[in-house]
Amino acid sequence: MSRSLVIIPTYNEIENIHAIVRKVFGLSVPFHLLIIDDGSPDGTATAVKELQKQYPDRLHLLERAGKLGLGTAYIFGFKWALQQSYDYIFEMDADFSHNPEDLIRLHTACHAEGNDLAVGSRYVTGVNVVNWPMKRVLMSYFAGTYVRAITSMPVMDPTAGFVCYRKKVLETIDLDNIRFVGYAFQIEMKFNTWKLGFRIKEVPIVFTDRTQGNSKMSKGIFREAVFGVIAMKLRSVFSRYPQTRKA
Repeated sequence: MSRSLVIIPTYNEIENIHAIVRKVFGLSVPFHLLIIDDGSPDGTATAVKELQKQYPDRLHLLERAGKLGLGTAYIFGFKWALQQSYDYIFEMDADFSHNPEDLIRLHTACHAEGNDLAVGSRYVTGVNVVNWPMKRVLMSYFAGTYVRAITSMPVMDPTAGFVCYRKKVLETIDLDNIRFVGYAFQIEMKFNTWKLGFRIKEVPIVFTDRTQGNSKMSKGIFREAVFGVIAMKLRSVFSRYPQTRKA
């Protein structure tokens, strides 16, 4: 079995799904793929089932009944990955905003360099975002500033959704106690990883906005991130984080 699993949540990604699957499977590292589809009415899951005939041992599909949130999709996938004993578990979008070739660099950061969480960071070497309007770039960048101010977590891109976890991190975090379901989920997972003493490395990437399909961002997701960070910080004051290793 491959030691590395890439998890891609999907909802209406029919324009991208064939290309992203073939691109990942064309990389030099033998990644496996888990697609978690939330009942896409455009036939995304059906397309994946057809692709499974070409990649029967590497392409996996879990279907859920409707849009249940990004965070719950990843938790669902993490638990499946741990049951299957994958050593490295990745998060990635289906729309090519994350360059699949950067999976290899994230894998290297954990597998070869000994880090526990590798973050594909848009901001660790400046602002590396393509095709976003300036308003969205500023909102994303200053969201990171806000998160660092509230939590003291030394991560330049805490909302990043392109990451690699070592299995030990996901085994240690209480996945059933993760509160957020939108993009704040990314912040909460990194915060728990950091508080537990795991080693985090930010790997610089270039983020390119999608050219096919529609963005899933909403005002509700943004509000969750803004107000949820304060609640998360307050909860952490009364929580114990046993140190698993030195950072």
